[in-house]
Amino acid sequence: MGTYLSSPKTEKISEEGENDTLRYGSSSMQGWRATMEDAHAAILDLDDKTSFFGVYDGHGGKVVAKFCAKYLHQQVLSNQAYGAGDVETSLQRAFFRMDDMMQGQRGWRELAALGDKMNKFSGMIEGFIWSPRSGGDVNNQPDNWPLEDGPHSDFAGPTCGCTACVALIKDKKLFVANAGDSRCVISRKGQAYDLSKDHKPDLEAEKERILKAGGFIHAGRINGSLNLTRAIGDMEFKQNKFLPSDKQMVTANPDINTIDLCDDDDFLVVACDGIWDCMTSQQLVDFIHEQLKSETKLSTVCEKIVDRCLAPDTASGEGCDNMTIILVQFKKPNPSETTEAEAEEEAKEEIKTEPSQEEAQDEPSSSS
Repeated sequence: MGTYLSSPKTEKISEEGENDTLRYGSSSMQGWRATMEDAHAAILDLDDKTSFFGVYDGHGGKVVAKFCAKYLHQQVLSNQAYGAGDVETSLQRAFFRMDDMMQGQRGWRELAALGDKMNKFSGMIEGFIWSPRSGGDVNNQPDNWPLEDGPHSDFAGPTCGCTACVALIKDKKLFVANAGDSRCVISRKGQAYDLSKDHKPDLEAEKERILKAGGFIHAGRINGSLNLTRAIGDMEFKQNKFLPSDKQMVTANPDINTIDLCDDDDFLVVACDGIWDCMTSQQLVDFIHEQLKSETKLSTVCEKIVDRCLAPDTASGEGCDNMTIILVQFKKPNPSETTEAEAEEEAKEEIKTEPSQEEAQDEPSSSS
């Protein structure tokens, strides 16, 4: 659903970055849609051992996606559970925290500041594409978010919303948290593995929660309106006062998947459904591997992907959505450096384990 332009907007916002262990590239394109409602965050050094990548696909407006791109990673970092080493709990709490922060006078003010127009009755807000880099705010310091009094103190939060799919890499572990139908995929020895699940109304567990919360599904949409079952925002679907946040018709509760990274891992992709509507996970992984044979710039690979997914017209609807993709490549150790390091380590071990002459004399001889 959505209004289409007479011709697509193919200008792209692309980024590149790297640290000692990772390289990333990203690209976003509005395409055929009348507005750009995606946002993203790519932060190589959330702390000295952690990288964070998130894609936020807005619906009904773009401001919730922008809000998440600005604040979600901060809330992960500042949560007590994160300091105690419980990354999964800190991710889950950060997703729910977004809904809490967008309510009341402070939430209304922050959303209005991120947008360029707002309907104060419906909570619908519009704005520009935003990422931490393009927004000029890369300050990861947490905000205690004090309550404010004002004319919008009873603001229940925005009726628009966004998906959230984030990948957090800490040491040699990968944590993926997802609410909605954006997706994270890893390539391991060229094989695509989905690390998130698309939350759609036809999933049995999702359907059961929706019905128990008093909702219905019509034409594959919650109450005939929303075609995904988990999202941040969309507060009109979260008003059952007898149910906790994770039992509402639409919930921000993320599925969280944790894996150990290994030397067989090539890269991971976080992308909105505008990409996955057009390519399967394996098709995308194959396409990226083919591009990396001749292209070293990861943002250029991302640009080629969004161009490939763009539909020639709006007849089918596929390839007509906003598109955002982040490609994260794992740096492989330099073989020569590895060999030298291993040789040095082996030499140290030989010195430690080599028996003294006295021990050698006492040592039993082995029989063949």
